Amino acid sequence: MPQEQYAHRSTMQTSEGPQVYKVGIYGWRKRCLYFFVLLLMILILVNLAMTIWILKVMNFTIDGMGNLRITEKGLKLEGDSEFLKPLYAKEIRSRPGNPLYFQSARNVTVNILNEKTKVLTRLVTGPQAVEAHSQKFEVKTLSGKLLFSADDNEVVVGAERLRVLGAEGTVFPKSIETPNVRADPFKELRLESPTRALVMEAPKGIEINAEAGSLKAACRTELRLESKDGEIRLNSAKIKLPNLPQGSSSSAGSRQKIYELCVCPNGRLFLSQAGASSTCQINTSVCI
Repeated sequence: MPQEQYAHRSTMQTSEGPQVYKVGIYGWRKRCLYFFVLLLMILILVNLAMTIWILKVMNFTIDGMGNLRITEKGLKLEGDSEFLKPLYAKEIRSRPGNPLYFQSARNVTVNILNEKTKVLTRLVTGPQAVEAHSQKFEVKTLSGKLLFSADDNEVVVGAERLRVLGAEGTVFPKSIETPNVRADPFKELRLESPTRALVMEAPKGIEINAEAGSLKAACRTELRLESKDGEIRLNSAKIKLPNLPQGSSSSAGSRQKIYELCVCPNGRLFLSQAGASSTCQINTSVCI
């Protein structure tokens, strides 16, 4: 039985010829494969074009990206730059001849920290005020001369002249210590205390001088000139006391206009018509 079958198959192969088996992908599978290959090529070209466009728009070069350039001395920014997070740098400066601007929608804060990240000095520029937090604040000239300094103990003004341009002048709620108070040329100097007393004290003396004008001292109640160990001098060609009270005349009908300056025991001054002798004792009623 097996020999007959083998013989029959051999007879069929020889009569029909050799059979050829095809190897590969045909039909709809082949078309799908070509489609995916074409789609992949299209995606690669689009990706390459987008990459080239991004490099062109962002201005990517060997030296940097966009306005950012990498140089031997560090990073160089050209144009406006925006930082969304903190910036740490050793030095920030502009190009020679160009200004450096810091712009913010709210405020700009500059902090100086120590090794333990503790704030030592802080400068805050806000929409309403500029605040500086430090142990001492100094303003100096280019030559190093101190113009202004302030700390917990004192405020020092090192300029040769302190000028206050306010219409109401300068208000000192407490005492002021200065060797000289002087007005500008052709301007008047006024020392005024509207509600309280005005006291001027000096260990060696007080000099009030008006070289090109008049000097006026006015008060509501008392004007006191006091010298404990020395004297008070009124050095002038004319000394007038126009509002002194006058004592009654000792002789009726006397019309002379010569008066004698008298002093009461309490220090009050008054005028008395002069006579052959002193008439101050006759007019002691003024001192009462």
